[in-house]
Amino acid sequence: MEVGPDWVKARLDSGEPLHLIDVREAWERDIAMIRDSFHIPMGEIAQRVDEVPKDKPVVVICRVGGRSAQVTNALRQQGFENVINLAGGTNGWAAQIDPEMDSY
Repeated sequence: MEVGPDWVKARLDSGEPLHLIDVREAWERDIAMIRDSFHIPMGEIAQRVDEVPKDKPVVVICRVGGRSAQVTNALRQQGFENVINLAGGTNGWAAQIDPEMDSY
């Protein structure tokens, strides 16, 4: 499943329990990040899969949606059913939700 920034923002604003996982590298998060997202770099996801909750929706984030789509698919193959890719990533978030956030 893939959703846009508006879908995520609406659920966050309504208080729905979403768990945001940012799979970008640390230097990328230094440029821009979505508030309250947890950082698990793509290269570490297999070793840190126990940090991914199964009891609430998980939204996976990267810069534009490619890496997060790969991680979303990998998590689904490991039995995570409620994992969602953020289409457009942080750049889409900056364009649609937070124009003051940097894009790169």
